[in-house]
This record gives sequence, structure tokens and C-alpha cells, in this order.
Amino acid sequence: MPAQSVADLQQQFDRETDSVRKAKLLVKLGDAQFDETRRAGQASDNNTVDSILEKYRDNVRAAFEALKKQHADAEKHSNGYRQLQMHVRKGIREVEESIAAASDPYKPPLQIVRSDLIAIDEELIKALFPHRPTDQHPPAPPTEKQP
Repeated sequence: MPAQSVADLQQQFDRETDSVRKAKLLVKLGDAQFDETRRAGQASDNNTVDSILEKYRDNVRAAFEALKKQHADAEKHSNGYRQLQMHVRKGIREVEESIAAASDPYKPPLQIVRSDLIAIDEELIKALFPHRPTDQHPPAPPTEKQP
């Protein structure tokens, strides 16, 4: 069976109403989008790379919002959240590779996409692990001076 086109996967993603299936579909769609960005990058088509990665970010947001709406407690209902979080990490790496390969005028929009994906990733981690210890450490107790 031939691989589905990005356009077909995008239509399927846009029509999907179940948030978990939508998140899982994002994995297939995102991988297809990354393949397209690599091809466009090899052809030095930076506008296409930028528009595909912006669409990927928008799809990530849509999947995340759907999950939050249908399954607000990610800790108890992690299906969908886990797949989305892992794929967002992959997406951040893909964007970073695109930034490294892009010429200077094309870097700022890609850097915005990267920072947006990092923010979503952090929000996903907090949703999945709400009770993890904070990154802040308590102040060290004062040390007594020896005579």
C-alpha cells in the first residue's frame, strides 16, 4: 500500500474528532511533513520548509487542545498525550536541523516555530507529570562556623 500523501493525512487529521486518534494521526502526518521539509530543504526551497513546519506546529496545537478538551487529566488518561509529547520532541529536532541549514533571512520564522514547540513540550510534560518535584531547590541550611 503506498504511503498516504501529506494532503490526505492532513484532511484525515482535520476531520478526526477523537482527540487520542488525532494525536496518534499527528505522528504519521508529522513524519510525512518532515519528509517533505527535507526534500524542500535539499532543493533550497526555504519558503516551503517554513510553511510546512508552521503547519506542523499548528497541528500540534490543535491535537493538544483537543486532548485537553476531551481528556483534561493527562496523568490519568495519558494515551495521546504520550505520543504527542514524543513527536513534539522529534519536531523540535527537525526544526533545529532546518534552522541550521537555512540561510539567515529564513531563520527567524523557524526560531519562532522552535520556541512554540518547546513551550508546548513543556506544557505537555507538566500535564503528564503534574506532581513531579519542582526544578527549584530549597535553600541550603546555613552552615555553622567552626572556631
